[in-house]
Amino acid sequence: MHKLGIFVVLFAAATLTLGGCASSLTGDSYSRDEARAVQTVRMGTIESLRPVKIEGTKTPIGGGAGAVIGGVAGSGVGGGRGSAVAAVIGAVAGGLLGAATEEGITRTQGVEITVREDDGSMRAYVQAVEENQVFRVGERVRIMTVNGTSRVTH
Repeated sequence: MHKLGIFVVLFAAATLTLGGCASSLTGDSYSRDEARAVQTVRMGTIESLRPVKIEGTKTPIGGGAGAVIGGVAGSGVGGGRGSAVAAVIGAVAGGLLGAATEEGITRTQGVEITVREDDGSMRAYVQAVEENQVFRVGERVRIMTVNGTSRVTH
């Protein structure tokens, strides 16, 4: 039962770590490098909106954390060689599960915003959905671009 407690604590720590790895893809979030940088501002009108999914992050952290947890949990099974084999199987399975968990935890709901800009060009922008920002077809919006990253705002 002691090993089960260790497994639960390690799994909780990995989950919290993975949750902290998610970066913000919303229209009102800026990276440190973007702050105080000159931005290009364009105006346009929303032509269409479409819900999309933004895939989660896929870093070695999820797989690594899962492998450690799976290896520890697997080593508690059996004794001698059986314990070593179970540890390896647990590490592999934990690594796969950890990677899938990281991607699932960091996946977000997004919106594809197609804008007819004032110069006549039509462009689509994808960003995470924000609770306090609702877009509507026909609405005038600003497109802010800094360092190659664009966001649509009211």
